[in-house]
Amino acid sequence: MSPRFTPPRRLGVAGAVLASAALVVSLAACSGQASAENDGTSKGGVTVAAHANGAGTETTIQVDTVSSIADELPASVKSSGKLVIGVGALPAGFPPLAFTGDDQKTLTGSEPDLGRLVAAVLGLKPEVKNATWDNLFVGIDTGATDVGFSNITDTEQRKEKYDFASYRKDELAFTVLKKNTWEFDGDYENLAGKTIAVGSGTNQEKILLEWKSKLEAEGKTLTVKYYPDANSTYLALNSGKIDANFGPNPTAAYQNTQSASSANPTRTAGTFSGAGESLQGLIAATVKKGSGLDKPIADAIDYLIEHGQYAKWLKAYNLTNEGLPKSEINPPGLPISNQ
Repeated sequence: MSPRFTPPRRLGVAGAVLASAALVVSLAACSGQASAENDGTSKGGVTVAAHANGAGTETTIQVDTVSSIADELPASVKSSGKLVIGVGALPAGFPPLAFTGDDQKTLTGSEPDLGRLVAAVLGLKPEVKNATWDNLFVGIDTGATDVGFSNITDTEQRKEKYDFASYRKDELAFTVLKKNTWEFDGDYENLAGKTIAVGSGTNQEKILLEWKSKLEAEGKTLTVKYYPDANSTYLALNSGKIDANFGPNPTAAYQNTQSASSANPTRTAGTFSGAGESLQGLIAATVKKGSGLDKPIADAIDYLIEHGQYAKWLKAYNLTNEGLPKSEINPPGLPISNQ
């Protein structure tokens, strides 16, 4: 939405197709308020995948405050007693990464839940704010938000304004109807003549537009489409208006699982690093450059990795294959040449 975020966007038709597709992505249609009313925490524990309605396995993870890490916090954040966590999941959310739960109020998903775990290590009360993708960054820029946990890809361009603490591999995926035999095979040439949906303002859009430019230089076409939410994108896929959607791998895997028994099951037709062909992409907690929050957040993530809470978080959302051995501060990101 690479949430990420890099949330994918999607399209629409009517009638029976609308009804079936809406069932498949119903979780994505209920992410509406600007901030979460339930922070998912209790004394000594954080409940992840709360009210996730099948997008994750609800799990209570015990976490202790680590005073040595909390002492690294900037004085203004420590004295506030809270960590304001930004998520860019409006208007519709993107399961399993971030969306409003089946209680219609809890902002759940892997991204806000990791933010809650980090806040617990830091001894801070998590305050999760949901916004559009663009306004997520406005919040960080203005200081209204301390940190973004929203499937945000570490890029060299973003490093001009932000500091990063990595926490997950960034993998992108092409989602097609299961009956479609097309394969990406890691070669942009296979996109010639195709119509692909992608989220505006995301790193996957930048990668896709670069491929589009290369194909046009060869006299070939690639049509890029944009849709406002998950429902509309998968309706477009079902109706044949697009050949594939290009978005975060967790979202693609979730869609494949949810649609398996529907009239229009989907599958993944290939993956690609969110940092382009030359580098493994990384998803990272994102803070305002020079804020001093990158190190305590990275250290909190490392504590969660070392003590097993991180593995439980990944498992709850079926993201174990995207885990990292440690958090890095400002690791090499998506090169500007690939943006």
